Order: sequence, then C-alpha cells, then structure tokens
Amino acid sequence: MTNRLKDKVAIITGGSQGMGAAHARLFVAEGAKVVITDIDVEKGQALADELGDNAIFVKQDVSSEDDWKAVIKATLDKFDKIDVLVNNAGISVAQSVLTMTTEEYLKIVGINQLSVFLGTKYAATEMKKDGKGSIVNVSSINGLVGGAIGYTDTKFAVRGMTKATALELARYGIRVNSVHPGVISTPMIHQGDSEDLIKQFAKSIPLQRIAEPEEVANMVLYLASDEASYSTGSEFVVDGGITAQ
Repeated sequence: MTNRLKDKVAIITGGSQGMGAAHARLFVAEGAKVVITDIDVEKGQALADELGDNAIFVKQDVSSEDDWKAVIKATLDKFDKIDVLVNNAGISVAQSVLTMTTEEYLKIVGINQLSVFLGTKYAATEMKKDGKGSIVNVSSINGLVGGAIGYTDTKFAVRGMTKATALELARYGIRVNSVHPGVISTPMIHQGDSEDLIKQFAKSIPLQRIAEPEEVANMVLYLASDEASYSTGSEFVVDGGITAQ
C-alpha cells in the first residue's frame, strides 16, 4: 500500500464486478473512500462489505437523473466530498444496424453515454466547490476504431465528451480523461461459447493475451491520483498494442 489516493473520495459506477470491482479494490487499497454503484445489489453490497468501512454501495441506474442525485447525496452524507468520479458503467450488444430497434439503441446510449453526461454534471458541480477533482471516463478501443453499432458510437461520444468537459472544467481545477481498454477478462466477454473465440483473438494482439481488469485499474488509479496533475482531455490506451497495428 502506497496511499496514492489517501483522503480522496471516489464514486465508481458499474462497480459490482469486472473492471469496476478492480477499480474499487485498488482505490481502497490506495487509501480512498469509495462509493460503489450498480444495478446489481447483491454483488455490489457484497463488495462493499468485503472492503469494509471505506466503502459503501448505492443502487443506481446510471441513465437515471434522479439516481445520480441520490448517489451524490449519499456520497456527501457519508464522506462529505467528491474528489474522483470513474464513469465505468457500460454495456455492449452485438447486433446489426439493420435489425437493432430504436429502443435497444437508446438503452445503450442511456447507459454508455447519457450516464457520463449526468455523472460529470453532478460530480463536477461538487468538485467545483473544492477547486479540484478528477473524472475518469472508461471508453474503449472502440472509441478510437470501429466496432459494433451502438457500442462504438457511444464510446466515441465518451471520448468527445471527455475533451469538451476537460476544456470547460479546467478553470475549476477539474481534470477529465478517458481510458480506452482493449479486450479485458470480465464477465462481459466470458459469455456462452466465447472462450475459443477469445483464445483465437488473443493471437492477433501484439502482447499475445487479453488483459486482466487490474491492468486497467492501474491506469485509472494513475489518472485519479495527483500523479496525473497535468493530464486532462487525453486518451489513455490499455489494449496490448491492438490500435498500434
């Protein structure tokens, strides 16, 4: 433990499992107090219980403005301030643009894109009062290169929002950056008969493997910490070299 986030309070969306849980565990290990949010109450509360007094769980639909207001209130009631927001929640749906319904499309937009707008709006309002803060938006390599409809467009949007809000919020001492993971070993990709496909795809990655969630968490930790004090509006890629090809 090096206390890189000592005395900082962080909100992590989609924090009950996968990358979000890795962020939460690392943040607490590095001295932060963490608010874990997710729609999965059982896993989210179990993680908060595991992490002890420095973590709480709040049920949240990240596409709901009322839920965002409730998360901000719960954070301030428990920990008095907000230093870091990690917009981590997201979904991916492999479907054709020719068959995807408007309802299905807007669900992806709500979770992947609208959530980042709402989280930034309400967290930055509190950060502004303290004259400092760090917002880390988890995009994807599909925010840099093409991929599935819905997922790709929203992840490009997250990249764009990162730059727009970084420019606006810099005057308040608030930094905003995006992280672009490649293929990460999370429940999102380990579904059905995916294992053989994952092994095949790994051969096309320059580092010859998919990443562990902790490898992305290390990047998120850096951006949340004061070590990244002069980084804002930028993309940080964690993809084993995929987008370098």
